[in-house]
Amino acid sequence: MLRRSFVLSPAKWVRPNATWYSKEVAVAAPAGIEALAARYDPDAIDVPDGRALVRLRVRGGEDWDARIDGGRLRLGRSRDADEPDATIAADPMTWMRVASDVRAGMQAFQRGNLRVRGSLHLGVGFLAATSGASEPGRLRFERVRTRGGRVSILSAGVGPEVLLCLHGLGGTKASFLPTVAALADRYRVVAMDLPGFGESDKPIAAPYDSDWFARSAFDTLDALGVDAAHVAGNSMGGRVAIEAGLIDRSRVRSLALLSPALAWLRDRRWAPVVRLLRPELGLLQVAPRSVTDRIVRRLVPGGNDGWAAAGVDEFLRAYLTPRGRAAFYAAARNIYLDEPHGDDGFWTRLGRLSTDALFVWGRQDTLVPIAFMKHVERALPAARHVELDCGHVPQLERPRETHAAMLDFMRER
Repeated sequence: MLRRSFVLSPAKWVRPNATWYSKEVAVAAPAGIEALAARYDPDAIDVPDGRALVRLRVRGGEDWDARIDGGRLRLGRSRDADEPDATIAADPMTWMRVASDVRAGMQAFQRGNLRVRGSLHLGVGFLAATSGASEPGRLRFERVRTRGGRVSILSAGVGPEVLLCLHGLGGTKASFLPTVAALADRYRVVAMDLPGFGESDKPIAAPYDSDWFARSAFDTLDALGVDAAHVAGNSMGGRVAIEAGLIDRSRVRSLALLSPALAWLRDRRWAPVVRLLRPELGLLQVAPRSVTDRIVRRLVPGGNDGWAAAGVDEFLRAYLTPRGRAAFYAAARNIYLDEPHGDDGFWTRLGRLSTDALFVWGRQDTLVPIAFMKHVERALPAARHVELDCGHVPQLERPRETHAAMLDFMRER
């Protein structure tokens, strides 16, 4: 279905429903896309540089560009010479469904009928900002100021309890979008970009270890006025969540640990070399961007399609910046060097964890093999365990089972 718009010369700003947008040219625009642009709400999206270009791709039709400048959005035909910050692609019927139903965008995204490439922060942020939702607890993207710098978050829900979600190494808050969609009707769900990743600040020479990340998570809760929260973490985020429980039990209601990074038990023969390597070397870009892109997509199964492709886009956006590379190298170095034994070793300290914990394991996980479960059972006999037929990112690979287990576990705490 098409609707004809008219020339507005000079561009006339229209303000339906307290939002700002303009129509740039007299062409037939898909009604769904025009309806989204008409209800743009700048308070629901965080545009780090103040300006952004989100390309809206209509399969079988024309592409449209939503140009965001400050608090305003301008809609017009796309221009090949312009490089979008994010691209959202869907067929015309999906665009219409997204325009008519607040929840349809996230549902279509999860089913693969609507695809986002480039910046998930801006792509999904655009969907949030054009959803038409105005009630408390709607999906929002924002940055909060903490003692350690600015932290980027997405949040939804108004539940009496908060669930804080922490992503893995090289990931971003976007890896918990399915969790936000699944649990926001019962909890206030907040997913943060850990410092050094995504849209959060990336301080040079910061420790980027589990203790520092955990305290950054507490600082983020402080900025949100939250005393205590349930904490979910995947991979490196799981290790950070464990550290948060060890640092301050009173601030962590429960832990949902999704394939958490754990200190290696086998011999780390490269440890002496890794200790000598300086993360600041990441400030140098050795390989060309195109080469890095190809290597990463080759290493990640399905790196050119679906969630995996979007995740690779998110990783590369940070990794291809000097500060992002330095943060990645520092965090990876600390994971590898995490001391397993001794008075301050991870496995010794894990036995002191008093926070109720749920461990979700993937039977096909090659990064944190399920064989670790028996070691956790010895250290934490009271912990609960769930095994799923998936790899390293349960909330993306098996969202229904993962979130059902989390709900069942958290409602008892």
